[in-house]
Amino acid sequence: MKSVDLVVIGGGAAGCFAAMQAKKSYPNAKIVILERGKTPLAKVKISGGGRCNVTNVLSEPAELSKNYPRGERFLKKAFHQFSSQEMVHWLKEKGVALKLYSDGCYFPQSNESQTIIDLFLNQLARDKTELLCNGRVDDLSFENGSWITKTDTNIYKSKAVIVAAGGQAKISGFDWLKKLDLKIVPPVPSLFTFNMPNEDIKLLMGIVKENALAKIVGEKWQGDGPLLITHWGMSGPAVLKTSAFGARILEEKKYESKISINWTAETNFQLVEKEIQQLKASKKLLSNTQLFDIKSRLWDYLLLRAGIPTLFKGNDLTQKHCNKLQEVLVNDLYEMVGKTTFKEEFVTAGGIDLTEINPNTMEAKRFPGLFFGGEVLDIDGITGGFNFQSAWTTGFIAGSNCLKK
Repeated sequence: MKSVDLVVIGGGAAGCFAAMQAKKSYPNAKIVILERGKTPLAKVKISGGGRCNVTNVLSEPAELSKNYPRGERFLKKAFHQFSSQEMVHWLKEKGVALKLYSDGCYFPQSNESQTIIDLFLNQLARDKTELLCNGRVDDLSFENGSWITKTDTNIYKSKAVIVAAGGQAKISGFDWLKKLDLKIVPPVPSLFTFNMPNEDIKLLMGIVKENALAKIVGEKWQGDGPLLITHWGMSGPAVLKTSAFGARILEEKKYESKISINWTAETNFQLVEKEIQQLKASKKLLSNTQLFDIKSRLWDYLLLRAGIPTLFKGNDLTQKHCNKLQEVLVNDLYEMVGKTTFKEEFVTAGGIDLTEINPNTMEAKRFPGLFFGGEVLDIDGITGGFNFQSAWTTGFIAGSNCLKK
């Protein structure tokens, strides 16, 4: 049995950040990180297409927390301790130059996720924090005033434990925590794109509508932003936001649902009607008169969906044509049948129920000395650096408080 002050379970974004903060808060602490995989920070490596979207420009807690389908209220409190502004400052202090893009996303100026990985690993080495890979944890228990963490090769005795084991694909991924009888929300996929095998819009693959709205038919909320037509269906931020907020609804529907697309991104339908009436009054060829910044190939496709020949001129339109065109522009229905994981980024909804955790410390309410951070919690965000920010924030708070008692 090996005795340490702190065991961190998980060598991902939250676990490594928590360990660094713990060392800063408790310089004499002996810390070990147990990573079940072959390499630490594997998800950081592949995120953002290998560029690592470290955080988002939104920093005010109320605004930032709105980007989390699960965990909004919980994180609103937590962000008062460590928000995206603090993360940007932390990275710059460590010598990492950042680039802010127009969509509010921060990336390393190097455009390489390895920049973040190298920073973390070098800091852990300077801290003399032990990082062990292939260290799968099989059991966690509290015995005789200490936490006992068992792996397939060793047993660790510690004053505190931070669980940052990441999201799990199945509820069985939490079996090693069974002894603690924690309330766990069954995991389901969160960020995914929509498969539409029966829809011919796939023939327009590669076309991007820079601003659109997507929603699950029957639900009030909708995802906004760019929408990408793919060879399997639809992707892009508008779709990914819809998948995140609708994760549990779509899981219940077995990923079969009608999806409504508003190609105008306009919620004032009177404005849409006005634009169409102005088009009706013109003598221009419809195929050359795209509305709402819709690309020409997509515009022709939508005209045909509305039953309007592309060779029509504006003044050839009947009122029936106008009504149908408006319906297609603001409520274009497609059949979703299945999902596809967004690139290599796998995000889950579900995990340790937030009612079990104190948001001010990340400590389990029923188990002193047991802390949690990152995606192992029932927290998930939309794309744009939000999932990493929740990892930084919860890791920071857990690391700051883990050995206070």
